Amino acid sequence: MKKNARHTLVILLIICISILVGLLTSVIWDIIDKRTHPKDYSDTVEKYAIEYNIPDYVIYAIIKVESNFDASASSGEAHGLMQITPGTFEWLTGDDHFGEHLSTNKVYDPEVNIKYGVYYLKYLLVKFDYNWDTAFAAYNGGEGNVAKWLEDEKYSDGKGNLTKIPFSETENYVKKVNAAIDTYKKLY
Repeated sequence: MKKNARHTLVILLIICISILVGLLTSVIWDIIDKRTHPKDYSDTVEKYAIEYNIPDYVIYAIIKVESNFDASASSGEAHGLMQITPGTFEWLTGDDHFGEHLSTNKVYDPEVNIKYGVYYLKYLLVKFDYNWDTAFAAYNGGEGNVAKWLEDEKYSDGKGNLTKIPFSETENYVKKVNAAIDTYKKLY
């Protein structure tokens, strides 16, 4: 075999190996991402995604960020998969919305938590003119806070868009939810 032919063969072999390594790396990362970004509670998520017209990947992303799919999770006052506070839960299950007056310990039931979490997200989405980032900020930082921020030119563009979120936790939350949404859209 001539020197040029061997050189070409080695280059082609290196290119093929590089492509295979790249493909394998991509597959391995997808497997890892699917394990860290599961679609647990899919029947319930799909049910309420359809009922409230919220994309399922948004619901999965919020559950991932809020509780990492731990139905018994608690963080401060918030509880369950979608981390709902007792006050918000009582308001949602009360006469202003569903009129079911459920016990606050029902917030740990995945079906109940997802139902009311998705309903609340839809409520916020409508209230804030279908601006996802604003709805996410309100879900985390409170709708009253977001309403005040939207009235303040330091935080809003005057057209219903937040330009700055003064709570670093809420700002990071919106970024995490959007990153999880991107991952869910890519994987599934």
